[in-house]
Amino acid sequence: MSSKGDIELFPSILNGEVKAPPSKSLSHRALICASLAKGQSIITNIAYSNDVLATINSLELLGAKFDKQEDRLIIKGAKRIKAPNCAINCNESGSTLRFLIPIFSLTGKKIQFTGSPSLIKRPQSIYEDIFKQDGNIFKVDNGVITVNGSVKAREYVLKGNISSQFFTGLMFSLPLLKEDSKIVIEGKLESKGYIDLTIKTLEEFGVKILELKDGYFIKGNQSYTPRTFDIEGDYSQAAFFLVGGILNGFIKVSDLEHDSFQGDKAITDVIKAMKGKIIYMENGFITESSSTIGTTIDLSDFPDLGPIIALLASLSEGKTTITNAGRLRIKESDRIESTVINLKKLGANISSTKDEIIIRGKTSLKGGVTVDSYNDHRIAMMVSIAASVSKENVILTNANAVNKSYPNFFEDYLTVGGKLKNL
Repeated sequence: MSSKGDIELFPSILNGEVKAPPSKSLSHRALICASLAKGQSIITNIAYSNDVLATINSLELLGAKFDKQEDRLIIKGAKRIKAPNCAINCNESGSTLRFLIPIFSLTGKKIQFTGSPSLIKRPQSIYEDIFKQDGNIFKVDNGVITVNGSVKAREYVLKGNISSQFFTGLMFSLPLLKEDSKIVIEGKLESKGYIDLTIKTLEEFGVKILELKDGYFIKGNQSYTPRTFDIEGDYSQAAFFLVGGILNGFIKVSDLEHDSFQGDKAITDVIKAMKGKIIYMENGFITESSSTIGTTIDLSDFPDLGPIIALLASLSEGKTTITNAGRLRIKESDRIESTVINLKKLGANISSTKDEIIIRGKTSLKGGVTVDSYNDHRIAMMVSIAASVSKENVILTNANAVNKSYPNFFEDYLTVGGKLKNL
């Protein structure tokens, strides 16, 4: 796991092969399903990032037992969901918090969740409304979220533009109730890929969710079935190296499934839309140095790709407008602000509104500055790729933010020719 705090990054040509790390999104889902299954499951191809560890530690409090091995995890599911006698620390993981709130609520007892200040500040009003509608308690006070009372089997009406994490949290818990439930979607559904990923993972563990014209039907009285489950490679993390190849070299990224349900698989479509050279391999993709052009990109279905798309646009001919980016403001950092500030420092022509990022492409980035990750893993990785194509060295502070999702990022960066030194 990377322990690099402040590093100096040098101009370099990125050339080589990277195996995509295990999908963080899929890891969270598989860990939860296995922990709710009575019996033993084995999860293979797993990486112990800080977010994944937050989920494992939380599920231990639920009653599941874990035998952590180098690249596989043996899980004995909880015999029953129990209420812990301490607060559940979700660290900085929004998925851990939002996925587990409804599950732990099934105990019907008082449960407390804590985490980093930035995590607790992230909006939870959807759950607050749901709990209060059922006469239950949901409150946020002094960095602690307290819930008391179980989610109910009923019809839920959710706006389509909220985070998919709220849909997923309900989909994990509602099948365990005796009666049936329904989720009705108001307006256009965003981030559907992540919901599809949840439904597919649930199905692998024996739980069925039926997609309807206006939402989802969730049959009650279901149970999770233990199994062996392999985590596929992560498009969200692979995106940084795929763009690195387009900007500055020739990179193969392996262990990516072409028929994946991951929403961030959209990076391949974005690269093609911007006329980048991307070649399909049997188990991944090759990208190579290309002259790309600006376009308009709707970020609503894949917000986590925002920073790396902004970098690609900064070195593409013409204007790029990234629309529906507002959700970036409530990530680990205000990701619109941290992306714009850092790319502007590096020499990009970039600005923003409340909900958009506007970029006019340039032929190069100057570098020669110190930038901060804002303790945001995706900003740290984006800056590292940007530094490789800058004319002068770049100092990145708080680079170890990558441990949140991709602990081996800098090892892989060095493998494909990236240059850096610790400060």
